Amino acid sequence: QVQLVESGGGSVQAGGSLRLSCAASGYTYSNNFMAWFRQAPGKEREGVAVVDTGGGGTIYANSGKGRFTISQDNPKKALYLPMNSLKPEDTAMYYCAAGRRPGDGRGPLDPIEYNYWGQGTQVTVSS
Repeated sequence: QVQLVESGGGSVQAGGSLRLSCAASGYTYSNNFMAWFRQAPGKEREGVAVVDTGGGGTIYANSGKGRFTISQDNPKKALYLPMNSLKPEDTAMYYCAAGRRPGDGRGPLDPIEYNYWGQGTQVTVSS
């Protein structure tokens, strides 16, 4: 049984930083994609960043480029998202996702392509 458990969310002021973590279990970690998504109230879930756990390549949505950095720790089966220079518009529930099905959607940042999801961790940025 695949489990993804996020942690590290919280409340910060604009300009602050947070580091999200995702611990994976029951999952073939290598040679697949893992990703961070977020969903604000009343909005659709959107991709934030993706990493190819086999090759190490990364993809970022424009919203986080230059401020967020996705990284992985293969032995620990962990995924991270340090976030700097946070803005109020970054406020959302952040989700870890794994088990990508290429071709089902519009690419690695499309949530429809992922089989497994964590429960989410809330990030709140105040102005």
